[in-house]
Amino acid sequence: MEYRTLGGSGLKASAIGLGTWAVGGGPWWGPTDEEEAVRAIQAAVDAGINLIDTAPAYGFGKSEELVGKAIRGRRDRVILATKCGLIWDDPRGTPFFTLEGRSIHRSLRPDTIREEIEGSLRRLGVDCIDVYQTHWPAIPPEATPIADTMECLLELQRQGKIRAIGASNVTCEQMDEYRAVGRLDVCQPRYSMLDRRIEGDILPYCIRYEIATLVYSPLEQGLLTGRIGMDRTFSPGEYRNMIPWFKPENRRRVLAMLEGWRDLCDAHRCTLGQLVLAWTIAQPGVTVALVGARKS
Repeated sequence: MEYRTLGGSGLKASAIGLGTWAVGGGPWWGPTDEEEAVRAIQAAVDAGINLIDTAPAYGFGKSEELVGKAIRGRRDRVILATKCGLIWDDPRGTPFFTLEGRSIHRSLRPDTIREEIEGSLRRLGVDCIDVYQTHWPAIPPEATPIADTMECLLELQRQGKIRAIGASNVTCEQMDEYRAVGRLDVCQPRYSMLDRRIEGDILPYCIRYEIATLVYSPLEQGLLTGRIGMDRTFSPGEYRNMIPWFKPENRRRVLAMLEGWRDLCDAHRCTLGQLVLAWTIAQPGVTVALVGARKS
């Protein structure tokens, strides 16, 4: 496994990280076999993957709880990344979406962040989070200034509750605002062979300012593994129904593209998924590719 430094933090993360959104289950992903999910996380760590990315909003705390259970006895082998900024059952912040009858709000207020981190530390069963990231930017009507958010994160860092600071789903201009207050170590954008928009701005910016990138959805929820054929159907509420690439006409085009790469897989003795991930982490500015799994 190749390991890469996360910005100025000194943390060295595996170039392939484990994303645990689906571990949280719920209507977007369906029920989770909790014991199987724990085994999958432990298998990833045993294979050399040391970065595990989670968030409170993944299953309303369920993902963090299962990650915490999985890393007991392995904490010294793991770089633990989680997030703040999406809260539920709380009127503070700006409404974002509703799921399972619960209203999720965006909030990067210092008071909600201070409450969120205590919940994450408890669910994960740790006393320090290695990489703490804002999940989504704050938006009107309660658009907390980034300077206020960053000051709070820096205070948590001084208290020893977090080691590195990151921001997910942000623009270059927003990263400028973070950096004006303190060191930003990590950016987490969406990126794949099918969605390369950040090559024009985010990736060059992160190279210039030595910010690590943890790119999510590099396999497009499994589509780029070639294992999701035209016969695969999804339940009405499942997240893949919201992704344009999964529409039949687009899926057919993607599968045809992948089929043309079979000779490359044979030549390199790898799977389509491995080929796609190798391409992803070879791109300038990409530090870590986050891959989801909940079965070992």
